[in-house]
Amino acid sequence: MNLLIKGGRVVDPSQELDAKMDILVENGKISKIGKDLPAGGAKASRKAPAIQVLDAHNLLVLPGLVDMHTHLREPGYEYKETIETGSEAALAGGFTSIACMPNTDPINDNRSVTEFIIRQAVKCGLVNVYPVAAVSKGSEGKGLTEFGDLVEAGAVAFSDDGKPVMTGGLMRRALEYAGSFGVPIISHCEDATLSAGGLMNEGLTSTELGLPGIPSISEEVMVARDILIAGYTEAAVHIAHVSTAGSVDLIREAKKRGVRVTAETAPHYFCLSEEALTEFDTRLKMNPPLRSVGDVAAIKKGLWDGTLDAIATDHAPQSSIEKEVEFEYAANGIIGLETSLALSLRLVAEDVLTLPQLVEKMSLNPAKILRLNKGTLKPGADADITIVDPEKAWTVDVKKFRSKSRNSPFGGWQLKGKVIHTIVGGTVKYSNKE
Repeated sequence: MNLLIKGGRVVDPSQELDAKMDILVENGKISKIGKDLPAGGAKASRKAPAIQVLDAHNLLVLPGLVDMHTHLREPGYEYKETIETGSEAALAGGFTSIACMPNTDPINDNRSVTEFIIRQAVKCGLVNVYPVAAVSKGSEGKGLTEFGDLVEAGAVAFSDDGKPVMTGGLMRRALEYAGSFGVPIISHCEDATLSAGGLMNEGLTSTELGLPGIPSISEEVMVARDILIAGYTEAAVHIAHVSTAGSVDLIREAKKRGVRVTAETAPHYFCLSEEALTEFDTRLKMNPPLRSVGDVAAIKKGLWDGTLDAIATDHAPQSSIEKEVEFEYAANGIIGLETSLALSLRLVAEDVLTLPQLVEKMSLNPAKILRLNKGTLKPGADADITIVDPEKAWTVDVKKFRSKSRNSPFGGWQLKGKVIHTIVGGTVKYSNKE
């Protein structure tokens, strides 16, 4: 069935488009964009019309959101999340494409795991799932995986996310090899010798709480290293989950010098700070940790001036087994697919970003970094579309999440902006029933 989306505010940075328009979808592709497009022209059957009309008046019509940093946990940790439940959460959050990190069991460091993930995603038939393969075998930082074989199998990037690539020589070779295959390295920047034993950001709050700290320099020294290696090799590097002011400064300066560096942050790094940890809530434990109020301000400035290219969720499902324990023993990570858009819309309300800039960081730019043919509503593009009610107020209820896990610190928050429809390949895969 074809679709006609009528009267929405179409925001598509790839075309510098922000206007009230109609969109016609035919055979899974964007066919036309214009004003007052007719619904006729296709034959109708007795049972159903050939064109499904969606009324988008007073709604936002956006290119499908792209999350370049998701943990789906399958294979190996299906009790936390599966490809199916993670995909359902993505749809509810407005994401039509997600890239999943390799820290599964077994780790995605070989063709068979990459192909398994793709098969499972196709079987689910929900969102576009793109595997990110490990940089090193077993993510142990000792020897590179078979980049060519993994790219051929369907990997769109390489990362040891969850662990840093501690050896500079290995990172240099990884950047050079990845560049030859036209895929990026996504770097988890952490000096494990500086962060070892830490439970939260190192600072006044950690001292007051009596918790060992993780200094900001544990992230920043690795950001600096990877920028220098990327500059020396003329290769491209993407910095994951940026959390500190120092990292933002380093990336900003590197871009001015022409280094091929891109970077992302996540909503928790511009919505929360270390002060939230005073109740020892394990849902707030993550890596990198929540930082200072000054770091939060720097992250917002980095988004505002374009230093930070993308907003990713870093959706990291954990079960109650890992989270409902003493803070010291709790696993890192929070879920974010179903709250990311509404939390990020707060940046628009605060005049940190315009709406087109936000869409760019949540759709077009992630697609560009991963070299995906997504993030656009240009005629001929895949009809991946997110329709949002920007004025819809709602209360976060983790019990209603599609994700299998519940480890979100945003339960009970009052947010504005709700996904109404998520369309993948021209098919409405999710509609808000509330």
